[in-house]
Amino acid sequence: MVDLCEIVMSRVPILVILGATGSGKSRLGIELAQRFSGEIISADSMQVYKGLDIITAKVTKEERAMAPHHMLDICDPLTHCSVVDFRNKALPIMDNLLSTNKLPIIVGGTNYYIESLLWEILVQDPEESVKTSKNADWKISSDLSCDKKSDNVSKSDSDNANVNERDDDEQDHPPKKKMKLEESNKELHRKLAAIDPEMANRLHPNNRRKVIRSLQVHEEYGMRHSEILRIQRLAGGSGLGGPLRYQNSIILWLQCDQKILDDRLNARVDSMLEAGLVKELLDFHERYNQDRLKNNALPDYTKGIFQSIGFKEFHEYLILPKEQRESETGKKLLQQGIDDLKLVTRRYARKQQRWVLNRFVRRADRQVPPVYSLDCTNVELWDNSVLGPAVAIVSAKLNGETPTQKPLNEKVKDEKKTDSSNEESHFCETCKRILIGELQWNAHLQGAKHKRVLQKKKKIQQGTKRNEVPDTPKE
Repeated sequence: MVDLCEIVMSRVPILVILGATGSGKSRLGIELAQRFSGEIISADSMQVYKGLDIITAKVTKEERAMAPHHMLDICDPLTHCSVVDFRNKALPIMDNLLSTNKLPIIVGGTNYYIESLLWEILVQDPEESVKTSKNADWKISSDLSCDKKSDNVSKSDSDNANVNERDDDEQDHPPKKKMKLEESNKELHRKLAAIDPEMANRLHPNNRRKVIRSLQVHEEYGMRHSEILRIQRLAGGSGLGGPLRYQNSIILWLQCDQKILDDRLNARVDSMLEAGLVKELLDFHERYNQDRLKNNALPDYTKGIFQSIGFKEFHEYLILPKEQRESETGKKLLQQGIDDLKLVTRRYARKQQRWVLNRFVRRADRQVPPVYSLDCTNVELWDNSVLGPAVAIVSAKLNGETPTQKPLNEKVKDEKKTDSSNEESHFCETCKRILIGELQWNAHLQGAKHKRVLQKKKKIQQGTKRNEVPDTPKE
């Protein structure tokens, strides 16, 4: 006899709310949690740290009282919390919610943290993963980065590449072994070609970050990176990682007109300033420096909470002596920090949008939950454009029905599956350039620059032939 309780529980999905910063994710998450007896899992790499509520845009105490929130304020801001730490703490919470028939609602702007929950991305042991196949708990993906400072891809190549990079404020699970990285890009790529020619053929020599990561994977796990990717695909995954962890998942993507979102983000920064953003940064900066001086350590803005948007932008102002902050120089530095904060916030919002498009909506080679678009451009129409459609989608899933709204990625599922991790390099003899994948290669061949170089070389060859002196015939 089938247990009715099990049927109902099986219908409870994992609900994910995506969207650029400032799009209203927190508001929608709270409203849906109240409506469907759900609890919120915050997936933000900076909100896991205690304090600094303003700069990390945490929900207020009043908002937290409206619905249970998890994964907020769980780490000391002077320590490092990795995506693996986050995943290992969040998954048991989600499983417990499902077991008690409560709706887990993942909300946050750090998309890679969300991916760590939805997909079995990280491989704990390559050999063990071969045995366990679909039950493997993945720990390596094709684009797990080492230090982002090592990513020295030339602009012309990175502009044409697929958006497979991680968010700027995210850190990887550190490798167990350290490598000497003094070699040039060409030397590192040559080293990779010697141990993993298949992977080397997929990576541009200037993509230093990914070349180093593939070398680290081989050194740490004693297995070629290309072989690990092959195992992932056999287990139902793709070059980005393993299969879906929860098959019954849905994604709500809040979208907004870019100009309106930019204005909204500028106003958001102004609100942060009114709420005491500068004082919050100064207080924490002072606390950090006291700790740093005690330990005789150099300042480091590349780890933990210091990666948060805001610290780097106000750095010059924060290090000023107290008496100089009210000077003309101090006021100029403060204003520059404000302008820079607004700029990087707008850029970050665009990056979040590209990430969703390229890793969730347009992926034909990956198991991706249905992605439903919600228009949050006009907040006065919130109930009709956002909350109403969201409630209808979740209600249908809970009732075992198909939502009337079509997901954005429905057509993508029917397309021919192509795994970007299988792309190979092409070398253009004419332009002396390396292109990765058929898309880049074909675009290059059809590009105006390639055609100009080709035409120029033909003219030079023709001119050389005309100027050649014919051999004197022998008598």
